[in-house]
Amino acid sequence: MAAGSTGVVIAALIANAGITVLKFGGFLLTGSPAMLAETYHSISDTGNQVLLLIGIRNSKQQASRAHPFGHGKSQFFYAFLVSVLLFGAAGWKSLTHGISELRAGGHEVEAGPAEFLGITIDLQAPVDPFYIVVAILLGAVVFETYAFSKANAELRHQMEVYDWTGYRQAFSKTSDITTLTAFTEDAVALLGLLAALVGIAATRITGNPAYDAAAAVVIGILLMVFAVALAIENKRLIIGESLSADVERKLRTAIESHDGVVHLDDFRTMFMGTGKVLVTADVSFDPELVTGDIDEDVQQIEQTLIDIDNRVKLVYIEAEL
Repeated sequence: MAAGSTGVVIAALIANAGITVLKFGGFLLTGSPAMLAETYHSISDTGNQVLLLIGIRNSKQQASRAHPFGHGKSQFFYAFLVSVLLFGAAGWKSLTHGISELRAGGHEVEAGPAEFLGITIDLQAPVDPFYIVVAILLGAVVFETYAFSKANAELRHQMEVYDWTGYRQAFSKTSDITTLTAFTEDAVALLGLLAALVGIAATRITGNPAYDAAAAVVIGILLMVFAVALAIENKRLIIGESLSADVERKLRTAIESHDGVVHLDDFRTMFMGTGKVLVTADVSFDPELVTGDIDEDVQQIEQTLIDIDNRVKLVYIEAEL
């Protein structure tokens, strides 16, 4: 799963870096609010992929005295940072810029000037800027579709492995928050590109620049809504979520049905990282068993739990007589 997550993030990073340059060039040529909103979006996405890669790298650090269970939750932390940046740096900036343009009467897609960070830039396009912007957005759709297909393939693979019925269940149950974040970002990016295309085309057809500015508002709202959703999913994993009830039921049954087990006194699970689950259990064994037999039974139970679900990586069984 880690290798799949890394490939998904790298694909998104390459796509977003290229798209950022294209969108910013389009904005400089046209001054389009929607293009600036999309530029903020892509800058944020590019930085987000870097954060996700840092999270993946940190999660691979070995356990130590200070971190006896390893650094697996690093991915959850960095993915949470991504959701905050997606909301603030991209979503809020796009929304406020779009609202500002709406109040000012909008900006029709035409050759410069463009204002960025208080600096006015006036570039002259060799052809109609409208067609340049459309070409850039369509090119971005191609890049984002590639990145989205990678994330979607990895998420669907997990759905098949763990028998999840659909995207909604996968969204609420997956521990691979890195892939989930990349999938969400790419999906929002495609929706944002569609909004930008519609807004810019509507402005071109009607001559009303409000449509372009409105597209920036829509993009900002999309980013903020999905950022909140991602933050909620990260929260459940950072706090310490257990396996789903149906999976826990299988693990409990495996312990209780093992020869020599009299009673399962306590049972708990918790995600310690992407695809890494800790299982603890207090198990009452038959008093007639000798110590050597109990040790062997504990080892057998541990292996059984790992065989049932490959996310189980650490098992601690407290034997009671």
